[in-house]
Amino acid sequence: MQDKDALGTLNWLVEAGADEAMGETPVNRLVARAEPPAVSPMKASPAPVTAKVPLPVGGAAAGDAISDAMARAAAATSLAELKSAMEGFEGCPLKRTATHTVFADGNPKGRVLFIGEAPGRDEDRVGKPFVGRAGQLLDKMLASIGLDRTRNAYITNVINWRPPDNRDPSPEEAAMCMPFLRRHIELADPLVIVLLGAVAARHVMGISDGIMKSRGRWMDYRVGDRMVPIMPTLHPAYLLRQPGHKKLAWRDLQALAARMESLGLPELSAGGN
Repeated sequence: MQDKDALGTLNWLVEAGADEAMGETPVNRLVARAEPPAVSPMKASPAPVTAKVPLPVGGAAAGDAISDAMARAAAATSLAELKSAMEGFEGCPLKRTATHTVFADGNPKGRVLFIGEAPGRDEDRVGKPFVGRAGQLLDKMLASIGLDRTRNAYITNVINWRPPDNRDPSPEEAAMCMPFLRRHIELADPLVIVLLGAVAARHVMGISDGIMKSRGRWMDYRVGDRMVPIMPTLHPAYLLRQPGHKKLAWRDLQALAARMESLGLPELSAGGN
């Protein structure tokens, strides 16, 4: 009941007009109140510090490497000079683990250019593209339409150094090699180009579709002031794993033979580089 009586008393005081509680110490209301101490304005919080992290591959270091590759490639006026420029290029990390710079094989005067993906173990050991089992199959494919790398066909890769464990090259690694490939195409001056496999199609033409969708389809690739017909097809290494798809590659080869005939190819039936 004590709490109830206290609450009733408080209500009675409020109704009577009491609006301030009295403390134990008396207050002299005839003296001016002291001003409260000035409060210093809060200092602005310092801007957050962004931690400096190492640039990933593809940052400034990769940009410098690509610029170096572009300068070296542009300065080359012949295939021999381009090969020398690539052998002196140190910007791509793949070169540090590779045995050889795999430049090209065949005869560029044949004006039919085949572009693969990257060197494998055999190619890295020998220093030429397509010399293993996939290369042997490619030679048979070429022979079926009258082509021979020693006489009238020319072969290179998007990547000129073997990726460890034959993995797909990263976009950064491909970007470092692309200036050399573009200059390689300009200097070889082909009349028709064939892309061997999905990696070549992706990096040369920017094709995001799978190779099964893009194979056998003719497109255009600009070389200087003219457009060159270019077609993706199945990589010989894929055909070794999926022999049932050789019939699809054969259709692509027939389309290539027809395009070559319309262009008057091969222009050269004998001779070397």
